[in-house]
Amino acid sequence: MGHPSRLLLESPVTRHYVWLKNERNRTKKQAGIFDELRSSKPATVRATHLRSVFQDLFACDTVQEAEPLLNHWYFRATHSRIAPMIKAAKTIKKHWAGVLRWFTSRISNGLLEAINSLIQSAKARGFRSTRYLITMVYLIAGKLDFKLPTIAQITHTK
Repeated sequence: MGHPSRLLLESPVTRHYVWLKNERNRTKKQAGIFDELRSSKPATVRATHLRSVFQDLFACDTVQEAEPLLNHWYFRATHSRIAPMIKAAKTIKKHWAGVLRWFTSRISNGLLEAINSLIQSAKARGFRSTRYLITMVYLIAGKLDFKLPTIAQITHTK
């Protein structure tokens, strides 16, 4: 009887995180596990390739360079017969303009989501009026500087 696959020895959590980790961030051991995962099923190989091609899109410098590649990726994803990829492609199609706008601005909505989280946290505490809530939002998200002024050191001479 042959040796069991290394995949069977790894926990499902380990396999999951290896799968989600970007190629450049994987250790040698994780790269080996990933290679075994990737070659385990044909659909997995196709899904891996589609993910990799999508990530490569973000190396483009302009909308004009990225849009034809995104169109090609969308076609390949919607014809992949992989339900999660088809769903992801349709979601991207719904937000097509926003995805392409990234190539102009290079700004994602991550910062807005972080600020929104802070505001929701403040709202959860409850405030008597909208004015108090707005004041709290400025205090939390406004990056105000509350350092006290420093007093110059006075030296005494006799």
